Amino acid sequence: MSAQPQPQPGWLGRMGAGLTRIGERLNERRAEADAEAEADAVPGAGALASGAPESTGIDHVPAPPSYAPAVAARPDPVAAVPWGMRVAAEAGWRLLVLAGTLWVLMRIISAVELVVLAFVAALLVTAMLQPTVARLKRIGLPRGLATAVTAILGFVIMGLVGWFVVWQVMENIDNLSDRLKDGIEETKRWLLNSPFHVTEDQINDIAKNLSDAVGTNTEAITSAGLQGVTVMVEVLTGILLAMFSTLFLLYDGKRIWEWSLKLVPAQARPGVAGAGPRAWRTLTAYVRGTVIVALIDAIFIGLGIYFLDVPMAVPLAVFIFLFAFIPLVGAVMSGALAVVVALVTQGVFTALMVLVVVLAVQQIEGHVLQPFILGRAVRVHPLAVVLAVAAGGLVAGIGGAVVAVPLVAVTNTVVGYLRAYSMETALRAAPEPEPVPVSVPVAGVRAEGQE
Repeated sequence: MSAQPQPQPGWLGRMGAGLTRIGERLNERRAEADAEAEADAVPGAGALASGAPESTGIDHVPAPPSYAPAVAARPDPVAAVPWGMRVAAEAGWRLLVLAGTLWVLMRIISAVELVVLAFVAALLVTAMLQPTVARLKRIGLPRGLATAVTAILGFVIMGLVGWFVVWQVMENIDNLSDRLKDGIEETKRWLLNSPFHVTEDQINDIAKNLSDAVGTNTEAITSAGLQGVTVMVEVLTGILLAMFSTLFLLYDGKRIWEWSLKLVPAQARPGVAGAGPRAWRTLTAYVRGTVIVALIDAIFIGLGIYFLDVPMAVPLAVFIFLFAFIPLVGAVMSGALAVVVALVTQGVFTALMVLVVVLAVQQIEGHVLQPFILGRAVRVHPLAVVLAVAAGGLVAGIGGAVVAVPLVAVTNTVVGYLRAYSMETALRAAPEPEPVPVSVPVAGVRAEGQE
C-alpha cells in the first residue's frame, strides 16, 4: 500500500508559523530583561546565576520607594552665601591688601623720614618762591640767574628771621627770668590768699618735689641733652637737603615732572598729566595764602603784645608766624604761649587783654582773611583739617602736622580732577545715539499716521 503525499501548507500556514517564532523570541527577550533587572536589584545575583564569583562593590543604588519623603537637592555653596556677605568679603580682602600696602609704605617713609620731610619742605618753599622766578624770567633774566637770585634772597631772608628770633630771645632772657621770678612770687601770694586754702608748707613741698625730681633725673636730662644734639645735627642735615632740593626744583622742575610722568602707566598718563599742574596751583595758592595770613596774624598780635608791654613781643610775634603754618592747632598753641608769658610777667589783667587780642585777630583770620585770600583753590572741610593735623602729628611730629593739610588739599584737587576726567572719557567713548527720522508733512501731502 503506497504512502499518501502530505498536503503543502498555504500562505496562511506560513504566516502563522512566522508569528509563532516572533512570539517565542519576544518571550525569550522578556525573560532575559527580567533576569537582568533581578541581577541589578540584588547585588551578586547575576554573578551567581552565571557561575562567576560574587563582587563586593555596589555598582547601582536602587531608587527610593514611593512612600519615602522627598529630599531637596543641596544648593551651590556660592549661591548659599548671602549677596551682602559676598560683597563685604570681596571688599574686605581688597581693603586688607590696601592696608598692607599702606603699612609697608609707611614703614619705608619712617625709615627715610628725614629725606621725605626735607623734600616736602623743599616743595613748600619752591611753591612760595616759584612765582618770583617766573616774574624774573618774564622781565628777561635767564632761567639760571632768575633761580639763583630768588633762591639766595629767599634763603637769606629766612636765615635773617631765624637769627633775629635767637637774638631777641638772648637779649630778653635776663629780663624775662627776673619777671618770671616776680610772677612766681605773685602767684604764690595769690594762692595763699585764694579761697583754695593752699598753705605755704604745701607750696614749699611742691617746690621741693620738683627740685628732687630734677636732681634724681640728672642722667635722663643729660641723655636728653645728648639726644638734642643729635636732633640738631639731623635738623641741619634736613635744612641742607631742603636747600639743594629747592634749587633743583626751581631750576629744572618742569623736566623733573616730565620724567616722573614716564613712570606712570601709559593708559593713566593723560589723566595724571592733567592733574599735576592743577595740584601744583593748589599747593602754590595754599603756601602763598598761608604766608600772607600768618604775616597778618604776627603783625597785629605782635603789636597788641607790644603795646600791652609784654616782654619779648617780637620773638612771640615770630613764633606766631611760624605756628600759623599748623592750621587750627598752631594758632591755639602760639596764642596760649603769648597769654602765659603775659600772665607770668604782667599779671591777670594783661593776660586777659592779650587773650582778647589773640581771639579777635584769629576770628578775623578765620572768617575774613582765609576765605578771601585762599578762596576756592584750597577748600577743605574743618573736620578733615583737624583729622589730617592729628594724623600728621602722630606719624611725623611737627613736620607731619605742617605738611598734612597741603597734602589733603592737593589730594582733594587730584581726586576731583581724575573723577571728572574719567567721566568725560567715558562720555567720549560712548556711541552717539542715532537720530530718529521725523516725517514732516508737506503741503498737499499727508504725513504718516495723519488722517
